[in-house]
Amino acid sequence: MMITVSRDGRITIPAAVRKKLGIRPGSSVRLDVRENDIAIRPIKSIADVAGIFREQAEGKPTDWETIREETMRIVAQEIVSSD
Repeated sequence: MMITVSRDGRITIPAAVRKKLGIRPGSSVRLDVRENDIAIRPIKSIADVAGIFREQAEGKPTDWETIREETMRIVAQEIVSSD
């Protein structure tokens, strides 16, 4: 996908990309500058992850080992993708 940089150095993230990544007005993003490229990643706010423990709050059975493993997998994936 090709986009154009404006005179003042701004770029516009296409609507389809914003929608796919959940980027809305006021969203925060992380900009990673590498040797020859740039990566833009949305930063999830606490509001985005609210309800992640809804089942536990409602007293439903919890498999904490599964939650721990999934959390570790997500953290590891984020570390690898941020390099």
